[in-house]
Amino acid sequence: MKAIYQYVSIFAIAILFTSKTYAQDTPKGITILSYNHVGLAVKDLKVSSAFYREIIGLTPVSVPDNLLSIRRWFQIAPGQELHLLLGRNEPVSNNDKNGAHFSLSIPTNSADGIEAFLKSKGIAYHRQQRFDGAFQIYVTDPDGYVIELNEPKR
Repeated sequence: MKAIYQYVSIFAIAILFTSKTYAQDTPKGITILSYNHVGLAVKDLKVSSAFYREIIGLTPVSVPDNLLSIRRWFQIAPGQELHLLLGRNEPVSNNDKNGAHFSLSIPTNSADGIEAFLKSKGIAYHRQQRFDGAFQIYVTDPDGYVIELNEPKR
């Protein structure tokens, strides 16, 4: 019994020493303060701008005059923006809700109203309920980017 106790004690000390050394040697990495913006390459600024303004409901942000012919910016939330960048030549090829996409938060219990709005505009969408009861609605923009409209956890 004494031998087992000594073995367990040595093992515990070794784990503690290793963990402490590891924690001290781990680099701190990159400190992220907040989300700033996402830039999406688009084929037609006018069409994409109308979609994000009129369908998604984002507020336009001023763009410097020298960039106006190739950029449109929108506020997602305070300090968070979407930048549309002229230059897409091919449609997005991974336009599947289970593939690459980005997500925007919507208010709790707003999925019914959003679904009715999308139907009234003739916008294709997919709605599903997550395991926690919150709803997700997926729409695709004119270039093929998939956007998830996501209720908070219930």
